[in-house]
Amino acid sequence: MVGLRISGQVEKVNGKEISYAEFAEKYMKKNQPVVLTGLMDDWRACKDWVSPDATPNLSFFLSTPFASSRVQVADCATKEFSDQKRIDMSVSEFINEWPGRTQKECQSELKPLLYLKDWHFVKEYPEYSAYRTPLFFCDDWLNMYLDKYPMQNGPDTHHQGTNEITCSDYRFVYIGTKGTWTPLHADVFRSYSWSANVCGRKQWYFLSPSQSHLIFDRNMKNSVYSIFEDVDAKRFPFLQQATWLECTQEQNEIIFVPSGWYHQVHNLVDTISINHNWFNGYNLPYVWDLLLRDYKEATEYIEDIKDICDDFEGLCQRNLAANTGMNFCDFFIFLVRISFANLVQLLNLSSSSESTNWKSSYRAQNIMFNLESVRDIALKMKFAGVEANYDFGIGFRTLLDDFIFLELCKSLGSTYEMIHEQGKVSYNLEQGGDVKFLKFFESASSQTCSPEDLASLIDDVCAKISVAGPALL
Repeated sequence: MVGLRISGQVEKVNGKEISYAEFAEKYMKKNQPVVLTGLMDDWRACKDWVSPDATPNLSFFLSTPFASSRVQVADCATKEFSDQKRIDMSVSEFINEWPGRTQKECQSELKPLLYLKDWHFVKEYPEYSAYRTPLFFCDDWLNMYLDKYPMQNGPDTHHQGTNEITCSDYRFVYIGTKGTWTPLHADVFRSYSWSANVCGRKQWYFLSPSQSHLIFDRNMKNSVYSIFEDVDAKRFPFLQQATWLECTQEQNEIIFVPSGWYHQVHNLVDTISINHNWFNGYNLPYVWDLLLRDYKEATEYIEDIKDICDDFEGLCQRNLAANTGMNFCDFFIFLVRISFANLVQLLNLSSSSESTNWKSSYRAQNIMFNLESVRDIALKMKFAGVEANYDFGIGFRTLLDDFIFLELCKSLGSTYEMIHEQGKVSYNLEQGGDVKFLKFFESASSQTCSPEDLASLIDDVCAKISVAGPALL
């Protein structure tokens, strides 16, 4: 196709020279990409996985138990439906296909161009400690939650064990030769993502959410597969109007990918990267917008059987969960647990602080922002006009009797202690709860059964501890 219209380069920043508050304000809140340097110096992966010549140390993987892991490998030379063809193989089988393979050889010999993607390495080998998640990306509600609970809560998912690796988290390792690539896409759940180059070099092309409509066909159903293929101008009439940001990511650099930014990525040399998808209070609206859009598409797709279907809404929600990774009920349950965990942080902070100015601390403001974000999404769910049967009700006392929920609270608390570099907040979270917590919920509904209940509960509890008015901030 004709050359891309490049409007600029992604900013590069020394990660040791900015604070979490600065990163949150400039990049998460404004939803802007950035490359961070200086944050990978002490990573074990950067030593074990990299040869002296800065190429992937494939022998290391073959000499460890990692070699037997089953992984999904993309054939970058073969398109299958809207993505690259996937092949299931072991890590050792993948590596044995590697020697001497280049993009030119693969194309001329019509051989696969293999790219190991989405390896759930952390979940599979938690004791190895390949890296430490950078501070800027630690407020990760998605993976923190999935370490404790499954995302999908329907009866069709109950057969899956709690130790199931597949779809159990969104922390991945990617390994690919020169010439491997990832087609144009926006990330799962419209989450944030970060990608760290352990070794190698990548070329990134970014399109802002405000221009995402330009890469779709006339019916707004299908997007361009690759910005470097011959694209039918009649089918995609607006593609040439798009302007892109470009970035060359070097070894030991980490790129922050904001929500809703379409991107295409090419490995310029043999590369290993570590990647997380994640969301928190800053990008929660993008998650809800995608869920609502996908729900409408799922409903339209089977609209013709609505009159003869006994449980049309239930079918729509099941299809939504299958296509998007969760449905409205799953998302609501997630919001309830996450908001209650944030309320625990706020109550602990208020009760353990000797100063009356605790409300003005950045930590308190961050937690209140989180609660406002959840409250706003809950109200959007209420007014979306969806007749979803949430079939779920839970009280705060019930959660305080749940050991898993208490572990979620502790994980969130540890994260905020690290992010805000403040002293440790004392926790008294024994099973059965604490009177000082329960009294704040006595007048609230005994069960949180709907988004409206959740929004009201957040307002009620925050008003009781006199943090702010009904609007929270």
